[in-house]
Amino acid sequence: MRLQQLRYLIAVAESGSINSVAHSHYISQSALSTSIRELEEEMGVKVFNRTNKGITLTSEGVELLAYARQVVEQADLMIRHYSSNREDTYHKLSVSSQHYAFVVNAFTEFVAKRNDETCDFTLRETRTADVIDDVRTFRSDIGVLYLSTYNERVLKRRLDEANLRFVSLFRARPHVFMREGHPLAGHESLRVQDLEEYPRYTFEQGPEGSLYYSEEPLSSLPHRQRITVSDRATMTSLLRCYDGFLVSTGVRSDEMLDGIVAIPLDVDEVMNVGYVVHRERKLSSLAQAYISELNQLIMGCADKNALVPSKEVTRANAASSDDGAAGKAEGTAAAE
Repeated sequence: MRLQQLRYLIAVAESGSINSVAHSHYISQSALSTSIRELEEEMGVKVFNRTNKGITLTSEGVELLAYARQVVEQADLMIRHYSSNREDTYHKLSVSSQHYAFVVNAFTEFVAKRNDETCDFTLRETRTADVIDDVRTFRSDIGVLYLSTYNERVLKRRLDEANLRFVSLFRARPHVFMREGHPLAGHESLRVQDLEEYPRYTFEQGPEGSLYYSEEPLSSLPHRQRITVSDRATMTSLLRCYDGFLVSTGVRSDEMLDGIVAIPLDVDEVMNVGYVVHRERKLSSLAQAYISELNQLIMGCADKNALVPSKEVTRANAASSDDGAAGKAEGTAAAE
């Protein structure tokens, strides 16, 4: 198997035509066909169904394509990282996260402050297992997820196996998100048994999903029905329009401020939300700056009842404030 074969495979799958790919890659159609056929023989699978109307991926081909994209992506990242002609000019930041609005808000602010063509930025809101795997394989610099009494033992073992380190950002008491017109919306706090008659909304975790990988704490809460989605937009629409509920940190996104309430849940569980980094990877200046953006956003959270910043965040914010004060003092002294 050669890297170029995988690039050809991806190009043909996206184009649906061997002829067009051969033309765009300056290779003969027969040579391209031979390259793909050799890859099929080596992998022991049939990648394409070939008909008079064109080519389509087989089920085995779809699976092989997914692996090919991962390999090529990692190879490209390695080339970019070690390319001598871009060493001093190319920078990137990649973040993978569970579905947290504060991560998105910090990312948006971070990118807006850096109008720089030499930087590439990526944010993936994804499943728990993917957050861990992205950082493990260096696809992402930082991953954001939460630990709790229930999942900490399992997830920390997975983090150790992936050689990742967890750093706490804040601790939050679980809250129940629901629409303002929900029958329970007027309560100051809710008990577990209050939720039994209503549908529960959760984020999809894929084939590796388990109760330990859930983005929502207290997975065993009694509920009438479970409705699973993969994106925050759909989740927000469900919360606004129907009488279901979501259990999360209590920190609402901007789109949830209108028409959705967050009510504390009367339980002992605490969500420890933080980021993971690879132990053998030195964080880039961009990654460190993004973490600072996260810290500032958390410290500036208007609802202090929703979260408690970790000691690491508080110390980092104090150090940043001291640096800023020192800078102003130096500037004043210089002016005098």
